[in-house]
This record gives sequence, C-alpha cells and structure tokens, in this order.
Amino acid sequence: MALCGCLRAGRALLRAAGPPARGVCAAARLALQPPAFGFLFDVDGVLVRGSQPVPAARRAFQRLADGSGRLRVPVVFLTNAGNCLRSEKAQELTRALGMQVSPEQVILSHSPLQLFSQFHQKCMLVAGQGPVEEIAHSLGFKHVVTIEALRKAYPLLDMVDQSRRPKELPPPTTGFPTIEGVILFGEPVRWETSLQLITDVLLSNGNPGAEPQDAPYPHLPVLACNMDLLWMAEAKMPRFGHGTFLLCLENIYKKVTGRELKYEALIGKPSTVTYRYAEYLIKQQAEKQGWKAPIRRLYAVGDNPMSDVYGANLYNNYLKSAQQNQVQAGVKRNPQAAGPQTEDYLELRKDCNSSVESCDSILVCTGVYRHNDGVPSKTEQCTTKAVFHGHRDFCFDPSLVEASYIVQDVNDAVQLAFKKENWS
Repeated sequence: MALCGCLRAGRALLRAAGPPARGVCAAARLALQPPAFGFLFDVDGVLVRGSQPVPAARRAFQRLADGSGRLRVPVVFLTNAGNCLRSEKAQELTRALGMQVSPEQVILSHSPLQLFSQFHQKCMLVAGQGPVEEIAHSLGFKHVVTIEALRKAYPLLDMVDQSRRPKELPPPTTGFPTIEGVILFGEPVRWETSLQLITDVLLSNGNPGAEPQDAPYPHLPVLACNMDLLWMAEAKMPRFGHGTFLLCLENIYKKVTGRELKYEALIGKPSTVTYRYAEYLIKQQAEKQGWKAPIRRLYAVGDNPMSDVYGANLYNNYLKSAQQNQVQAGVKRNPQAAGPQTEDYLELRKDCNSSVESCDSILVCTGVYRHNDGVPSKTEQCTTKAVFHGHRDFCFDPSLVEASYIVQDVNDAVQLAFKKENWS
C-alpha cells in the first residue's frame, strides 16, 4: 500500500471511529470482551521528545486505561534506548504518561540478551554509556570489562586526546583477563576511544597488550544492540544514533583488515528476536490479567520507518511464514543478522506457541518521520525509499518501510486500532 493511500485509509478509519463510546453499557460490554490484540509502542518520537512528553501520549493512555487506571489491553514499550536499566525507563515512562509502568512492560535494545546464556560466563568487553557494567550483570553476564577499565589497564592504547596520554612509560600490565567477546550497548561518549580499543581487542583476539602477528578471522563474537542511524530528541533535526557508531566501527575494521566485521547477533529493532521477545511479554501480561482470549494481532506504533516500520513488517512476514526457521526476509550477508532463531531458547519456547497472526505497523508524524500537509508528496516518498538508513546487514526492501497506516500521533494510532478491533 502506498504511503498516501495508507494515510487516507487511516484517516477514514479515524473519522468513522468518532468520539469514544461512553456509559455503563459500553463499559460492561468491554469488561466481558477480553482483548485479542496488544500494542508495541516506541518511546522516543512517539511518547516523548527527549525529556518532554508528546501531548497526545497522555490522551492515548487515558483511552487505553479503564476507570481505575488499569490498562484494558496488553502494552509493551519497545525502545532502542539502552543506556539504563528497565526499572529506570519504567520510572521515566510512569512520569511521562501519568500512569504506572512496570519494568516487565519495557523492552530496551539490550533486553533480549538475557536469552544469550552461552555468553553469560565469558569475559565480555562492554561499550556504551550509562551503568553498562550494572546493565550487563542484570542481563546475566558474570564477567565484564568496561572500556574505561581497559583504557586504564593499557594506557598506551588511547592516544587521540593528547591531554590523556601518559607522561611517562607505564609499567607492563599483568593479571588482566583475556576478553572473549564484545557487547555494544549503545553509542559511547568518547567515540575515538571506544573505536580504537574495540578494534584493538578484535585484532589481538582479546589480548590488546600483546603484539599480534596476524589479525584473527573470524574475530571474537560481537553482539550489538540498537541499529538506529538517527533518533529524535528536542532538536529540530534527528541526532546520530548507535547505528552511526556501528557504521564507523565496521568501516574502520574493514579498512584496517580488508575484511568485514561480523556480528554474532544484532539486537533491538528491527531484528525479529526483539519482536518475538515482545510477543512473549505481551502474552505474559494477558495471562497475568486473566484475559483468556488468545492474542491474535499486534499493533506496532513508531516514528522511524527504518526501524519501527521495517521491524514490524519484517516480523509480520515472520508470523506469516509457514517455516519460521527459514525466515530471513530483508536480511543479507549474515543470516544471523536479525538475531538468533528464538525457538532455540528455552525461555521463549516454553508456553509460547505463537497465536499471533499479524503485526500491523502504524507510523506517527511526531518524530523522525514528519510531513507538513498530511499527505506525503511523491518526492517525499521517493526520498524515503531512495536513502536507506537501515543497517548494512539488512537489505533494502521498499515494501518493508511502507507502514500499514500513517496517522498524526499516538492517540490517533490507538483510536485507529480500536476501530479495527471494534473497541471504543
């Protein structure tokens, strides 16, 4: 469906929906009608802009809640942010939305790493910002080394900032553990330091103090979270995201070695493992609330065509595939780019036979994607399709960045889904 056609269809449904139904009869009817659908909400550009709530967000959640403030349908907040703990993000959302959000409703870009138990006992270098060591431990990793700890252990490695160069030759480092893998949580503060030290670790097979003869290949496992090239904060233009940092690292590694950097997994939107995990949490919520109807449909609301829309459409293809183990639509080079096959993990196999039949993408215009007059012009459509902001390991399929529906804001998105579900 073309973008302008999606917008017209979305508006038609909104007009038909009219004002929300009121009264005891409507409330009683919905009380007897367990939801067969759930929402996956992006955060930045949909619910908040930086630290400021989007005005439509509270209206949307007033529509989603009953008279006592409890959600009437299962909701997961699916964000590519990763510089905090789930509990901290839940507190932020609670303040922004004016209603209680639990950590179990939040999926950060790194949350699915809880499933990667084969790495939990290895010594992993962690990069990003925020409490990265605490985040890694909360995900199950037992032995982690931060970029700052590595820099202090090997002060001769970080040489770009002359003010931080050692004035005297330091003594040899002893007793520092061999690094067995790298976790990239998000964009760091000092890009030059992280780019240099991560490259050193990969070239030295985890021993950056040694003098390697040949760069090992394949290199150590690399797990990366959040592939967003850009994201939307308070500024008028989008800001660099972790996808931009990954682009730098990939090109540096290839320029130095002549080979491509490979990922053990890419986590966060648009990878299917993240959406599979979101489906798992949606079902847990429904069971906890005692809603007996199986969840059949998901509505993914986002502002970024290259992550939110792409990811929802990719997952919709995943759901519709007869052979889930062979779903790689939209992925090139490394077949694991979209994440591991989640059925390989006990946590998702157990009690999680998929009842979900579809995942509709709803694009809002309050973040990365915006249009001025309500209908994107042909030029805007061509520009959107010509410049692919997605990650290197995800091929550009124009159908995957075309939203099922385009609406102005998150309140309109909720109203649209309610109309499709015959809810009020």
